[in-house]
Amino acid sequence: MRLTWTDSLEIALALIDAHPDVDPKTVRFTDLREWVMALPEFEDDPAHCGERVLEAIQLAWMEEV
Repeated sequence: MRLTWTDSLEIALALIDAHPDVDPKTVRFTDLREWVMALPEFEDDPAHCGERVLEAIQLAWMEEV
């Protein structure tokens, strides 16, 4: 499955698998952006990422843990 910046829930679930011991409330947006782009399923233009996108991913991650 291909992930893009708009797939916040799916990205959050992938981040839970990739970083199971991390509290999403403590993750800086710069790290979050790098972690998302490092996901094997992620295929989107880094330029399409902004603070709102990262916030949506982080909120979805917090809701899932």
